[in-house]
Amino acid sequence: MTEVTREAMEYDVVIVGAGPAGLSAAIRLKQLDADLNVVVLEKGSEVGAHILSGAVLDPSGLDALIPDWKEKGAPITVPVKDDKFYVLGEAGQMRVPNWPMPPLMNNHGNYIVSMGNVCRWMAEQAEELGVEIFPGMACSELVYGENGEVKGVVAGEFGKNPDGTPGDGYEPGMELHGKYVFLGEGVRGSLSKQVIENFGLQTGREPQKFGIGMKEIWEVDPAKHKEGRVVHTMGWPLGSNAGGGSFIYHLDNNQVYVGFVVHLNYENPHLFPYMEFQRFKHHPMVAELLKGGKRVAYGARAISEGGYQSMPKSVAPGVALLGCSVGLVNVPRIKGNHNAMLSGKAAAEAAFEAIGAGRAGDELETYESELRNGPVGKDLRRVRNVKPLWSKYGLFPSLVLGGMDMWTNTAGFSLFGTVGHGKTDAEATGKASNFKPVDYPKPDGVLSFDRLTNVSYSFTNHEEHQPAHLQLADPDKAISVDWAEYAGPSSRYCPAGVYEFVQEEDKSARFVINFQNCVHCKTCDIKDPAQNITWTTPQGGEGPNYPNM
Repeated sequence: MTEVTREAMEYDVVIVGAGPAGLSAAIRLKQLDADLNVVVLEKGSEVGAHILSGAVLDPSGLDALIPDWKEKGAPITVPVKDDKFYVLGEAGQMRVPNWPMPPLMNNHGNYIVSMGNVCRWMAEQAEELGVEIFPGMACSELVYGENGEVKGVVAGEFGKNPDGTPGDGYEPGMELHGKYVFLGEGVRGSLSKQVIENFGLQTGREPQKFGIGMKEIWEVDPAKHKEGRVVHTMGWPLGSNAGGGSFIYHLDNNQVYVGFVVHLNYENPHLFPYMEFQRFKHHPMVAELLKGGKRVAYGARAISEGGYQSMPKSVAPGVALLGCSVGLVNVPRIKGNHNAMLSGKAAAEAAFEAIGAGRAGDELETYESELRNGPVGKDLRRVRNVKPLWSKYGLFPSLVLGGMDMWTNTAGFSLFGTVGHGKTDAEATGKASNFKPVDYPKPDGVLSFDRLTNVSYSFTNHEEHQPAHLQLADPDKAISVDWAEYAGPSSRYCPAGVYEFVQEEDKSARFVINFQNCVHCKTCDIKDPAQNITWTTPQGGEGPNYPNM
């Protein structure tokens, strides 16, 4: 293939990703200097199309960014009124009282929201300030300067043939250059992953840890709907097989968010996270709520869970990582949107200072310092041991030990210091021969659904005549390692049914990638035991089209 020639556009700051972090950065930059040229590139068909979050929003990040958000009509109107926590058994549940929980676990003052709709509103605020926002523009490559600094991205490449060669309608895209590039791609973003590896940003830090979060929106019987109610559960059906839990949030219009999270450090490769979610909905407490209702949307995404000790260095020459690209989720609170907003705000302030001093393409060290030592770092540092304690000791011991550690952290010290995570989630996966297969009941089509039916409720679409954006480093390993040693876990850990092993008549297996189903969760890039799968961006505007996740 001959070298592609592209036009270039120059900006002060180029931002990849119109999530809460990227939009916060854009807004803050224009608040500080209306004359700065700021562009936001979003791979979804519209802002919010790829946003999926629980979500109970801690408004502290938005308070810092747009103090008058209520007056400006932000879609944040359902305050938390009722907060319940249960440990489930197969046939019943035990309520955990709120009083022994550390104050940071209190949801008073928080709101049940659609983060997709919040981001749509934030995009309106950014555009009113003069930010250029281009949806449907996937960023497929980094552009480097003469000294090895990141100076831009390639966006808007369309029309490649399945083999990667230019097709008849090929569009090479453009290079968008900036004095600084901000990557707010979300969890395990393809460009962020390259930056972390190329500049060694994870060196000296614990490995990042992840969960897979799946979510359905249900319309329920008005008699059962309790606007403002928040419910979290742990225990059944996962038991000792994996860490994780559920959330049930009652928003307005008789709608309920029903979500399930499975930590991706589980050992048994036969575990099927999606089917654990479907089984969960048959618990008597959950089934009674959903009975007579209907599911109206489905989606999934990976969640960063490593916390403070897993945060990579957030800056390299010319580039800064924002939000989930760094991993800023407070795991026990199941909240990260406030930290994403604060990270975007802090990066914008560092870039504004640097540009004002005539700098470009260097490391924004003041952002790195603010992220680790400011409000975000303080929020994450006091809960840093909850996830590793859970991984090491299991559910019930970790409830006690993690609770004690969070209480002592409110006084400024920890009983345990800083506990390490050890293995990556891929390395945690055990060989199939050491575990028994798990028998899952067949979905009933009323409360539980097969994956492909549910994926249709994510409104996912990919043009089929393009290169598969899920790339194998060694195609043979899919059979020789993934299938032979681990019983093909990719056919189970993917919440969209992208991967399947088709058995031939001679009992051999053939690996099939149905990339059209992909909801861009990145679980395969994270959990594959051989680290043989790399998630890259498909053409812009493709993937899920979440309405109000």
